[in-house]
Amino acid sequence: MERGPGRLPRRRRLVPGRRRHHRHERDGQQRDRGDRVLTPPPSTATPVRPAQAVPGSGASGAPARRRSRWLLPAVLAVVALAVLSTFVGVASVTPAALLRGDADAWQLLAVSRLPRTAALILVGVSLAVAGLVMQLLVRNRFVDPSTSGAVDASMLGLLAVMIVAPGMPVIGKMLVAALFALAGTGLFLLLLSRMPLRSPITVPLVGITFGGVLGAAGSFVAYEQDLIQSMLAWRTADFSGLLAGRYELLWVAAALAVVVWFLADRLTIAGLGQDAATGLGLSYRTVMITGMVVVSLISATVTATVGDVPFLGLIVPNVVSLLVGDHARRSVPWVALLGAGFLLLCDVIGRLVRYPYEVPLGVVVGVLGSAAFLYLLVKGSRRVG
Repeated sequence: MERGPGRLPRRRRLVPGRRRHHRHERDGQQRDRGDRVLTPPPSTATPVRPAQAVPGSGASGAPARRRSRWLLPAVLAVVALAVLSTFVGVASVTPAALLRGDADAWQLLAVSRLPRTAALILVGVSLAVAGLVMQLLVRNRFVDPSTSGAVDASMLGLLAVMIVAPGMPVIGKMLVAALFALAGTGLFLLLLSRMPLRSPITVPLVGITFGGVLGAAGSFVAYEQDLIQSMLAWRTADFSGLLAGRYELLWVAAALAVVVWFLADRLTIAGLGQDAATGLGLSYRTVMITGMVVVSLISATVTATVGDVPFLGLIVPNVVSLLVGDHARRSVPWVALLGAGFLLLCDVIGRLVRYPYEVPLGVVVGVLGSAAFLYLLVKGSRRVG
């Protein structure tokens, strides 16, 4: 049978199908060869560790190295602020006087200046770390002990001790204040669990309102018992009266900050939520109770020793999270360092802004911290909106 010029033979009509078939076979062979190149046999395969990643491939080692480069300058800056805070003041204590062997200068340095500088560092470290723990437990960046009712509850505990047992030792007052702070923190978390939290701004507003109620109750009791002066002293942190023998309780707060570093991984997992933490095999309830105890002890220790330092535990963890992320183990050293540096800087400002008079440290931290807190609230509300 004769075929027309536009009609192809039967075997030629199958050529495109065969070509597709051969093309798929070649692709399969190339994939097999690629698999053999990328995945060697189990007998010769060598596991590639994250540290052996190719440079420039986006591995997480590069940001860690960049952060470590800034660690030494940050430490040197805190040391410089500590030295400046030691030698700034109305009384003349200079390196030249110390080198001459001036007995008065050495006595003032040992009795007042060094204890005050040490107290500033200890309070800055412990309160900043306590704020980080509080934010991980509540899963909100706008809370800290001063905006969750913990500090106001510890003041109620101190007030109760002054009314019932005024002669109790300092360690006993701290333990009672810690129990009140623990109860206040637990009540704050209970309030949050019973409320619809449609916005992250709701959490600090609830905490500030709750703290205001506790503070009003404490002020009323203090007025009735003629203890208003004591309440005012606790509400505004003042380091001018710290001497040797009156600040050593703060080492307990610093030790608790070290405990937080050992619990950092568990706190990070707990910050993911109860379902995620339980799914990863973590005892969520145990971690929550441990974190609450640490925050309560730190808040009570600082309040009983120097008074309330507002917003420190709120501002510092937020700044650190912008720099190093949300992992607690990486954040704790930076939070401690920045907290100490910020408090030393505020102390120097308070001494120099009205020299030779001194502005209480709580006032300086409150002004700077409230401005930063409002900025974070506005930024957070824009992000949510």
